[in-house]
Amino acid sequence: MDKAIIVKNLTKSYVTYLRKGLFKREKKIVHALKGISFDVKKGEVFGLLGPNGAGKTTTVKILSTLLLPDGGEARVLGYDVVKEAAKVRKVIGVSLSVEKGFFWKLTGRENLIYFGMLYGLNGEYLKNRVEELLELVGLKQLEVGDKLYEEYSLGMKARLSLARALLIDPQLVILDEPTLGLDPPSARMLREMLVKIAHKEGKTVLITTHNMFEAEIVCDRVAIINEGEIIALDTVEGLKQRVADNMSLEIFAFLPAEVPQETLLLKLRETTGHPSSIFAENGGYRVKVVVPPGNVDEITAKALRVLHEHKCSVRRVEIREPTLEDVFIKLTGKTGF
Repeated sequence: MDKAIIVKNLTKSYVTYLRKGLFKREKKIVHALKGISFDVKKGEVFGLLGPNGAGKTTTVKILSTLLLPDGGEARVLGYDVVKEAAKVRKVIGVSLSVEKGFFWKLTGRENLIYFGMLYGLNGEYLKNRVEELLELVGLKQLEVGDKLYEEYSLGMKARLSLARALLIDPQLVILDEPTLGLDPPSARMLREMLVKIAHKEGKTVLITTHNMFEAEIVCDRVAIINEGEIIALDTVEGLKQRVADNMSLEIFAFLPAEVPQETLLLKLRETTGHPSSIFAENGGYRVKVVVPPGNVDEITAKALRVLHEHKCSVRRVEIREPTLEDVFIKLTGKTGF
């Protein structure tokens, strides 16, 4: 089997209550998952991308055997998450929070030893495994393995959380919002680590995130989930192709005072055949021209020729490709997460 995870028609609902006045409340059913289906290939980094409340955490809790689904089926490495939960737990590593579950008065090393013993590890193997992981996540290099957990920064806690998830050398690692709240260097380190353990060590990684930049640089494939439904699933590039018409040419230039912007925009449209716009930026102007797929070089040459004819001093030329944010906005009509 080349699938690490198979999910079919998974559903989950919650009962909540809305306050209606001082002594009244109204019962409400929240449909967290509305029959989602997807699969994750072995050895890939797979991302569940969506806004808060979309159903991401509910999904990973079901896959981690921490939550029972109302309906549908989910299998992890061939095991049913409901009927074979004990077997699932032996082959996965999970981190649903970078801070929760650790003992503040123990050191990082002592925390790992403690959890290793809970997993059934012991003796020299456990000792060596803890040292390997402290080095793998960079805590050994930072010389904080023997530092109390309560003195750890958030970035250090994130590293230790990943180390704990890797203790049993799992085939599948599940991480819920792994870089949430981290400083840029720590977030970058963690992303690089995820790619390494998937592509170099052959593990499967499932992450949830609402960070579209993160999904673009880390994930092999992405499922966009919104209001309990999977609305798109593909590679990052495949998803971007859905909004390929969002590609644009952006040129930063200085425009002579005697050249009216309206005249320049009209000439650009006549020459390129596509709409354009001008924005003031850093003492100059950013000229934006819509670029259809396949005509990038031709449109760029035409636009630059027009600017030179009007005595514009060109400083920078960029092609702006569509992003996952463009995909999300097109599919949902929403402007952000």
